[in-house]
Amino acid sequence: MIQAFYTGLSGLASTQSGIDVTSNNIANINTVGFLGSTAEFSSLFEGAMAENLEAGPQEKPSGMGVKLQATAINLEKGVFQQSDNSTDLAINGDGWFGIQSRGNTTYTRAGIFQFDANRDLVTPDGAYLLGTLGENINDGVLTERKQYTDLGEVGTQKPLSFPNTLTYPAEATTLTTFSGNIGIDNEIRKMSSTVFDTEGNKNHLELTYTKKETQPEIGSQWDITATVTSPEGTIFDTQTGEISFNSAGALQGFSLPTLDNNATPLDVSLGTPLNTSAPLSGFNGVVSIAANDLSANSKSNGLEKGELINYSINDTSDIVATFSNGRSSSVGKVAVFHFQNEQGLTSVSGSKFQQSSNSGDAFFFRDAEGTNILGSRVLTHTLESSNVKIEAALTDLIVMQRAYDANSKSISTADQMLQKALQMDA
Repeated sequence: MIQAFYTGLSGLASTQSGIDVTSNNIANINTVGFLGSTAEFSSLFEGAMAENLEAGPQEKPSGMGVKLQATAINLEKGVFQQSDNSTDLAINGDGWFGIQSRGNTTYTRAGIFQFDANRDLVTPDGAYLLGTLGENINDGVLTERKQYTDLGEVGTQKPLSFPNTLTYPAEATTLTTFSGNIGIDNEIRKMSSTVFDTEGNKNHLELTYTKKETQPEIGSQWDITATVTSPEGTIFDTQTGEISFNSAGALQGFSLPTLDNNATPLDVSLGTPLNTSAPLSGFNGVVSIAANDLSANSKSNGLEKGELINYSINDTSDIVATFSNGRSSSVGKVAVFHFQNEQGLTSVSGSKFQQSSNSGDAFFFRDAEGTNILGSRVLTHTLESSNVKIEAALTDLIVMQRAYDANSKSISTADQMLQKALQMDA
């Protein structure tokens, strides 16, 4: 009879724990990245008594109620929700984001991240997102342009922190190509282009065409003067050459020495000379054709210096820096961690977990070449909602409440039986 009290009390305690777990699930139904828990119960037994041959067979162990055995993580994925923020991330598949706060690393599927005032990629409560740094920034200057950053080893993952100011270095112009029509009249023609030096200055390259006094019997020849000047008008270099055309005005050939673009060699191309086996050759650069419309076009390599506009995250989980000169570069990569036994993770909160001896150490997947890979696709402008299903959670809550009532009733019944037994004894 006393055993009935123990059975009922254990049932009350266990079902109360189950109600707490289910209630917590319902309370976090709108929490991003929340993973619900499931209460798992087991029966309690008396310790089996060793069989004593002299005393005869002993009673078999009998049940003594129930206890909360474990609270298992529900690893079912939540529904994806669209977001306007490129730093809001979701993992389409298995895996966890790593975050670090005060030296402690936890793992989550809640991908609400943002760049703070220091350009650190953090969670709303200030924990740092872990990943691989591109190692292509030195003293506020981009040292290498990268399309993507390779994922490093697990032990090398660091907080994704970037400078507030970042400069894309200028690329000096080394080649300028001209095209256009200078006509056939004996008049001075000019073409110009902007060229960059190693400091990112926009220098001015000008070509002046002057028709030679003495012309060949077929075609025409012109003298060329090329000058490179600074924005303030300082002359860096002047070189002379010549250009010749056939009777149809197609380019036959040209000569022009390499120019000095503020200590950077600068070559000038005026097109591909005429090739008798290619009928249209000689017309892809500068030509001399009788026409009402004269034209001049140029194309230069090189690039002006660029300043940081913003950081964003693309669909390969690379952190991309975008610059005012139109260029962009990967400067880091968000890591996606995996575990051999995800159920073994220790819950810190409904959306944060720590690795344990049961979960094993975090690891990265590798491709056929042995290169670390994410193992799952990271979605930008997306968040994973709570995986709690309200209809299932409410059903579980009702079941738990009914079980709680039943255990309460069993205690009341045991009490009544005990009272009757005592009255009979009297």
